[in-house]
Amino acid sequence: MTKKKVGKVKVGISVGDPNGIGIEVILKTFQDNRMLELFTPILFGAKKIFVQQLKTFHINELRFNFISSLEEVKASQVNVFTVCDENFKIEYGVESPSAGVFAFESLSKATDLLKEGELDALVTAPINKKAIQSVDFDFPGHTEYLQSKDGAEDSLMLMLSDNARIGVVTGHIPLSEVGGQLSAELILKKITILNKSLREDFNIRKPKIAVMGLNPHAGDNGLLGKEEQELIIPAINQAKSIGILAFGPYAADGFFGSLTYKHYDGVLAMYHDQGLIPAKSFSFGEGVNFTAGLSFVRTSPDHGTAFEIAGKGEADEGSFRTALYKAIEIVRNRQMNKELGAEALFVNKNRN
Repeated sequence: MTKKKVGKVKVGISVGDPNGIGIEVILKTFQDNRMLELFTPILFGAKKIFVQQLKTFHINELRFNFISSLEEVKASQVNVFTVCDENFKIEYGVESPSAGVFAFESLSKATDLLKEGELDALVTAPINKKAIQSVDFDFPGHTEYLQSKDGAEDSLMLMLSDNARIGVVTGHIPLSEVGGQLSAELILKKITILNKSLREDFNIRKPKIAVMGLNPHAGDNGLLGKEEQELIIPAINQAKSIGILAFGPYAADGFFGSLTYKHYDGVLAMYHDQGLIPAKSFSFGEGVNFTAGLSFVRTSPDHGTAFEIAGKGEADEGSFRTALYKAIEIVRNRQMNKELGAEALFVNKNRN
């Protein structure tokens, strides 16, 4: 069986809210032209805006290839696909509907091309979740929008760092609604997505997954809440019955405080802050948000628009750069696993 030669990975980059730090961290990342040895970047925004930002942040050595179609992409340059309003005026730190429109146009075009197979991965700069709301974007955040665009039944917000991979069962919902959203079926679904992602996206053959409890002390045998006994433990047992190495439920404070997380390949928290507080404590400024469970690869930095420092030149591009690295790594892992699966099928057919 002849292996198909894999070319340079094409990564689409949505620029996020232009009044935040998204464009700044993008420009700072590509000041290092060694990045172009790893992949071909395609930014979705507006020519005039990028030229202005080079002056704002005193970046002189970066050159763009401005394009209006993917046929014009150059593999060794930073490509800018103009899809947004050229006359948009940046107002740093200001939440505005026009900035939301700009962010949506960038995200929408990049996602469409990703779905069409024209891009290998998408890295999203931060949006302002309020400013971007519209008839076309009626979602709590990127994760829910991308799941809808993919037509996926479910997905998993998975925070990545050198210390841990932490997913959450419930994402961007009020804390008061978490208990009502949980079910054994939902928890099992998230365990299954996490297990599949650990295998196919991170090449862990038999991943061990730790599942957190919802209540203090993981319910303390029902004294502090029934969710562990009625929902979480049944989900864990069902996962074990289909061959998934799931364990718990663990009390989150002791689990993270005692470094028990180091013994597991993935962690599943019950709600947003239970998972993201330890995740960001481990690696704020270097962590990555990955949307597991989709047919395509999407990552993002672990920070928001940071309006308070926008335009000041103070933003750290470390997390954005790491998000690019992770996207490329996951694309390569998926390609390798697809090839291995095809080879195994080829061998089995010839044996028969």
